[in-house]
Amino acid sequence: MANSLVSIQILPKTNKNDNVIPYVDEAISIIDASGIKYEVHPLETTLEGNLTEIFTVIEQMNQKMIDMGCSNVISQIKVLYQPSGASMDQLTEKYRT
Repeated sequence: MANSLVSIQILPKTNKNDNVIPYVDEAISIIDASGIKYEVHPLETTLEGNLTEIFTVIEQMNQKMIDMGCSNVISQIKVLYQPSGASMDQLTEKYRT
């Protein structure tokens, strides 16, 4: 059972102010490869799963940005940790049609 929801917005500092979309796409591909449930939103991506596993993926995302030539990365993170269980669907079901 998932115990956490974590939303992340990754802001890589690129050389020469390159377009960051390819970098963000690469970060999302790391989430996708992890097998963790996630949803992409316009300003952030939300992951649902085990907190330790999610933070491991976030570390991989940040390292990938450095490997791609970024001098640094800002990751803005929001965390809901709920040992009894956490679900994106449960929190948003009344808004879904």
